[in-house]
Amino acid sequence: MASTPMTLRGAEKLREELHQLKSVERPQVIQAIAEAREHGDLKENAEYHAAREQQGFIEGRIADIESKLGNAQIIDVTKLNANGKVVFGATVDLVEVESGDEVTYQIVGEDEADIKAGRVSVGSPIARALIGKEIDDVAVVQAPGGEREYEIVEIRYE
Repeated sequence: MASTPMTLRGAEKLREELHQLKSVERPQVIQAIAEAREHGDLKENAEYHAAREQQGFIEGRIADIESKLGNAQIIDVTKLNANGKVVFGATVDLVEVESGDEVTYQIVGEDEADIKAGRVSVGSPIARALIGKEIDDVAVVQAPGGEREYEIVEIRYE
């Protein structure tokens, strides 16, 4: 399996979630299963079945996070020598040419993307249009409503 790019912040968030799952949620669900078993007949024991289902979700998420971290190529954006170009992990301030609207996006890995927080996936049309560009360049993005042009105002590596 090919490695997947991930920002340092994205990897840290996954590690925090993994720690929470392993040190807090997993022990809680094991305790809940033990308590539910004490109530006797497991066939009609809703608490037992709910706890077992929760345990399945927790174990699945732990495996998912461990896999993602294992396949991640973690990139510390602050240590990149990008020579003023838009690269993975960069934060880019843009102005839409037609409307004059200003937007800011950080280019992140697929699992980190959150458009409401201004984080776009490296595979998204906007990120693909921006990669390799410099300040004052215009990026043409194929949007659902047609082409949109964005002028790059600033590039930060933070």
